[in-house]
Amino acid sequence: KSADKDVDDNVDTQLRIKAMLNKMCKVLDEREKKVIALRYGLGGRTPLTQRETAKLIGISRSYVSRIEKAAFAKMKK
Repeated sequence: KSADKDVDDNVDTQLRIKAMLNKMCKVLDEREKKVIALRYGLGGRTPLTQRETAKLIGISRSYVSRIEKAAFAKMKK
């Protein structure tokens, strides 16, 4: 039974991730998508800090934070 529950949990998690990525693609602009992908390691990447993300994109760390917050607010709506 435990193995079945693990499989069910894994399938549920994968479906939630797919739904979130689908919503992300629909509601976020390109910069927001890029920041979220870099910060959370989407697409098989290693997650980056806000500072690393800022340096890579060429913006300030505080701007990365603002973009991130705005992106999550958009996806929550």
